[in-house]
Amino acid sequence: MRTGVNALTASFVAGVAAGLLLTADGRHWLRHPTVMLGDRANASAPPARAPAAPPAAVVAAPPPVPAVTPLSTRLAQGPLRIGVFGDSMADGLYTGLYRDLRDEPRITVTKFSEVSTGLSRYDYVDIQAKTQRQIAETPIDVAVILFGTNDAQGISLDGVIHDFGTDGWKAAYATRIDNLVAMLRSRDVAVYWVGLPRMKSPRFDGRMALINGVVEARMRALGVPYLETTALTANGEGGYEAYLPNDSGRKVLMRANDGIHMSMAGYLRISGPVAERLKRDAGLDRPSAAVSAARG
Repeated sequence: MRTGVNALTASFVAGVAAGLLLTADGRHWLRHPTVMLGDRANASAPPARAPAAPPAAVVAAPPPVPAVTPLSTRLAQGPLRIGVFGDSMADGLYTGLYRDLRDEPRITVTKFSEVSTGLSRYDYVDIQAKTQRQIAETPIDVAVILFGTNDAQGISLDGVIHDFGTDGWKAAYATRIDNLVAMLRSRDVAVYWVGLPRMKSPRFDGRMALINGVVEARMRALGVPYLETTALTANGEGGYEAYLPNDSGRKVLMRANDGIHMSMAGYLRISGPVAERLKRDAGLDRPSAAVSAARG
């Protein structure tokens, strides 16, 4: 009996390792383990476990920050510089957005995203500080943000680790969202936040839906455009499906084998509405404006 259990365990471990090797985030994790185990933050040098905090309500919206310069005004003054921030999902979004906007002569798209990063583990990569450094070195006008696939783990804040999904976690995650948006907008950077797509695993999909809920609520409170992708990446019944119809009605593979990331067609599916929103806000959806920009 013991031999059978050991063989089953070895087979399970081998299967998990093989699965991790399928994605960039998985391979990165094998080199630098940062993902949760048992819904708690787990890294090679984890923060000390502190007593659990009492439940806290999700924070209210902070005082409004000054409005940023409209995209149409920026475009009239020079090239519109767009930066894409986030994790490996944002890497794909960047590729799609770059392809969508490459024919716009006065728009540039730059990748700032990094695999295996997120808003939960600032002890691993402090996204607030990292983003501040990035835009100091490479100024931008617009930040398109997509985080979350690595964020279903505990957050250490003020010496307390808040387990994923608790009220304390929601409040801590909301605070990090607010701080990131406030920092960008204080530098006159317009923010557009893209939601997470539908996921194959029901359990993981539920976690991503929870993150989407916190993000969407904060964007609404802060007056920041939130572009959801769940409906775009679901079938007619609202569930996960790897093959979805394209514009011509033909079913195309939209997802990677891990059931998390997208194929190139899938990334173009979620980047298209983002590109259209940016062009509309910049005034490029009007033919006369597009012609003037091209001549300028």
